[in-house]
Amino acid sequence: MAAAVTRRAYLTNWTISVPIIALVALFLSWNRDLPGWATTLVAICLAGAVLAAVHHAEVVAARVGEPFGSLVLAVAVTFIEVALIVTLMISGTPEKTASLARDTVFAAVMITCNGIVGLSLLLGALRRRVAVFNSEGTGGALATVATLATLSLVFPTFTTSEPGPEFSPSQLTFAAIASLALYGLFVAVQTVRHRDYFLPITTSGTVVDTEEHADPPSSKAALGSLALLVVALVAVVGDAKAVSPTIEKGVAAAGFPPAVVGVVIALLVLLPETLAAVRAALRDRVQTSLNLAYGSAMASIGLTIPAIAIASIWLDGPLTLGLPATELVLLALTVLVGILTVVPGRATPLQGGVHLSLLAAFIFLAVRP
Repeated sequence: MAAAVTRRAYLTNWTISVPIIALVALFLSWNRDLPGWATTLVAICLAGAVLAAVHHAEVVAARVGEPFGSLVLAVAVTFIEVALIVTLMISGTPEKTASLARDTVFAAVMITCNGIVGLSLLLGALRRRVAVFNSEGTGGALATVATLATLSLVFPTFTTSEPGPEFSPSQLTFAAIASLALYGLFVAVQTVRHRDYFLPITTSGTVVDTEEHADPPSSKAALGSLALLVVALVAVVGDAKAVSPTIEKGVAAAGFPPAVVGVVIALLVLLPETLAAVRAALRDRVQTSLNLAYGSAMASIGLTIPAIAIASIWLDGPLTLGLPATELVLLALTVLVGILTVVPGRATPLQGGVHLSLLAAFIFLAVRP
């Protein structure tokens, strides 16, 4: 009887059932014109598959340990982001999708560096009067994000080898290799050589050497999660292809610019990290929240841009990476405010509110440029 109950609970676990349901939705919707209600169901399956994929990636990461665990999770999230970008680029016209990768990556940077950071600082400060974190580790993370963003999103606006805000093939190759190398160096520093710079600090100044985690999963559980991770990623790619025409038509019908599509993708991909960061901030682990925020921003640039660079070999049309003037100002202001926030190692609700106001400005200007 107990075994039957255990099997029933296993099958009803959402992290197991959702990827399977999303895969079924993929088969039923493949190459079909879907009515509105069917598109909504597939979109719900897509969102559930994204959350399930991140969960199973975290299980595999917990089993393999650091530093490989961080790489597993980052690669899984990046695969989802790249899959959504490439799927929309293939389904749309080159003129409308040329800047999709740029818009998505920049939206991810704004959401993580202002949205997740601001929300974490605000919640942490409201709960404990002041939010504390390690300025050395967080400062290094912010510097890495700023460098990656400049290499991939700022320089194309000013280079002259290609007309418009685009890289030449050699410049794109350099940016991709440099991004991968810098991201790999940061992962090594964070997880091996200077791990203590990224450990949580409580408001009393105590360094928390161990997080409140359960025991590592068994090999059987990790292999099961690996299989379900593959199922979830396949479902994400297929379901994204099914709903992509509706997303583009909805954005156009609302009179929004194409950049809003990138914001939608970034919000969907970063939802799990946002929830995890909020939970950590409420437990007085603001450092963990900042690690998630800046780590997600680094992965979004340092892994997505190289992947898109490879995909551009067979994708038709231009690849616009350079930011226009308004976005350049927002990025510069985000880095400046981030520096002023990080250097003291302590933050009040004011700093959280400033970052959230920058996110609000970004979203408003994305809708009404």
